[in-house]
Amino acid sequence: MESINKIQKAIKFAIKTHEVYQKQKRKGKDISYITHPLSVGLLLSCIGAENDVVCAGILHDTIEDSIPGKKVTFKMIEGRFGVDVAQMVLDITETDKTLPWEERKKKAIEHIKEYSNNSLLVKSADIINNLSELIDDHDKDGDQIFLRFNAPKDKIIKNYLETITVIIESWEENPLTQELKYLASKIQMIGAVEFMAKTPAGIIEYADYNENNLLECPTCHWKGTPKDHINYYDDLFDVSCPNCDKMILIVNYPPAN
Repeated sequence: MESINKIQKAIKFAIKTHEVYQKQKRKGKDISYITHPLSVGLLLSCIGAENDVVCAGILHDTIEDSIPGKKVTFKMIEGRFGVDVAQMVLDITETDKTLPWEERKKKAIEHIKEYSNNSLLVKSADIINNLSELIDDHDKDGDQIFLRFNAPKDKIIKNYLETITVIIESWEENPLTQELKYLASKIQMIGAVEFMAKTPAGIIEYADYNENNLLECPTCHWKGTPKDHINYYDDLFDVSCPNCDKMILIVNYPPAN
């Protein structure tokens, strides 16, 4: 009962922060922002995450998005929900909004490498909810949805892909890995035209192919060998990224005699 009360307390705290004090909306839409942290908490609960992780999912944007007059702090969350919840929320928080967008995102990705598994779960659920909504919106409204953001389409997508790769590499047993990979492939396809134009797949002859050569995906920065990531066709095969499905390499078979 105590754990349920803690989650209910987290819901009330998040509602006050996002809805009562500022009527915060989802970016570019007339939808209450509180739907996002509640969805993150629900997803974490559905996969059987610990109650503190569920609480952190519900509270994950309270420090970053609280208004000056009602500022939420680490100490405030620690006092109400404990140090473990507070640390997970702080991990997910971008603490310096004055930095340029690209610098902020780069620092955030680097910080993921220091996350605990529980913080990785919260970040995974956050990305899954955001990306699922973005993909649904793109299905309805196309590329104009990217006008909501402070960076161009290709950089928004690339940031998601790089973030997902770091999460996957940080914790192989993450129960949300397959969902992250599925969404990465979907969002990569939305940016495929731009990515193929800027970073086309390499083309080589079969005689020059080595299955042990190290490859790097130019969009999400996965690194690995071609093994288990090959699609075969009549006169060629290609190697695609296992995380985002970006085509990396095309290999031509030798002509038949």
